[in-house]
Amino acid sequence: MDSLACNLANLTVLKSGVERLTLTDFRNYANLRIRAEIAPIVVYGENGSGKTNILEAISFLTPGRGLRGARLNDIKRFIPQVNYENSVSFVSPLSWAVAAEICNNGDVFNIATAVEKNLKELDDADEYRSFERRIVKIDGNKASSQADLGRYFSAVWITPQMDRMFRGGSQPRRAFLDRLVYAFDTEHAKRISAFEHLYREWYKLIKDARKDSRWLASLEEEMATTGVAIAAARREQVARLNAFIENEPDDVFPSVMLELDGIVEKSLDTKAAVEVEEEYRNLLLKQRYCVMNNDTPDGVNRTDFKVFFKKKGMPAELCSTGEQKSLLISIILAQTKCQTLYKGFAPVLLLDEVAAHLDDNKKEALISKIRDLNIQAWITTTNPDIFASLRSRAQFFKIKNNQIFED
Repeated sequence: MDSLACNLANLTVLKSGVERLTLTDFRNYANLRIRAEIAPIVVYGENGSGKTNILEAISFLTPGRGLRGARLNDIKRFIPQVNYENSVSFVSPLSWAVAAEICNNGDVFNIATAVEKNLKELDDADEYRSFERRIVKIDGNKASSQADLGRYFSAVWITPQMDRMFRGGSQPRRAFLDRLVYAFDTEHAKRISAFEHLYREWYKLIKDARKDSRWLASLEEEMATTGVAIAAARREQVARLNAFIENEPDDVFPSVMLELDGIVEKSLDTKAAVEVEEEYRNLLLKQRYCVMNNDTPDGVNRTDFKVFFKKKGMPAELCSTGEQKSLLISIILAQTKCQTLYKGFAPVLLLDEVAAHLDDNKKEALISKIRDLNIQAWITTTNPDIFASLRSRAQFFKIKNNQIFED
């Protein structure tokens, strides 16, 4: 066993993952409870049975909008109801909830997240707008923000939608990178949320043609400071993964080279953060005219995360579908190993129909690596026979009629 494998084996003696998962009015589940082992977990069933919904619920134990990027209101369980005209309508509960008992290197924590209704006062007196927001509780205590979740639990995922990640716009790639950063910098999620809030306020102020220069300048000051911190965290994560991949190349999946294509990130290559902040402030001042002309301003909100097939020297968007899937798996495996070594606990892998576009050798190699990493991985499939070699080391659950049954 090489030194990397020895170090990983030592660090995964005390395991991390979900030991109990409870869903309430989440997607197709009225109530569902799963007792899980810190091991590979194969969830199988027909298409549309709700396999991905379980992975999505687990993803809500991390900061952000889950593996589907869904709106909070879309996650509630919808209940068909026949009315007096014999037509079908749908009603939904007021909220949904996900609760979990998680283990983190021998320590046990209870995490819960749900949606609560709030009222926001509008500009017009005595008028309010109802909105929903996600709340988080850790061991029964309300957390100040979702970012607090990163101290207790980490997850990375691959979904079928990500098969197109390298060929579309930059937003999915940027979001993917930011999730990788969360594992090493728990404040990154808070910065992303803060920047998005500042950006929306700044954009609206300009579009509404309010001539409040001091307010705009104040927003631009905060956006520049927060934006440079976001860019710096992204650069650090890309450098960390590139160095790890260079020193510990995978023996089956292709080595990748990662790169950031962003105006702020590139400035940080040669200049101090304080200089880049000043540059960014000036850029935002100039880009007020972009907003007025319906152009998208440049900055950390447009940074692209570039991936290259190192051996071929080819950008991922020009690779075949199978190669793109292998490149994505390479990044996830490097992140998992790197996080385990640097942070002392492994992320949970959420692998939704991961076998698609992989040949038999790659499928078996992935199964072997999941087994050897000794971590918790939730894997969905319509055909459990694909993962037959995991039978002695994994839990198998079948989903049918909105219920779950262990083999």
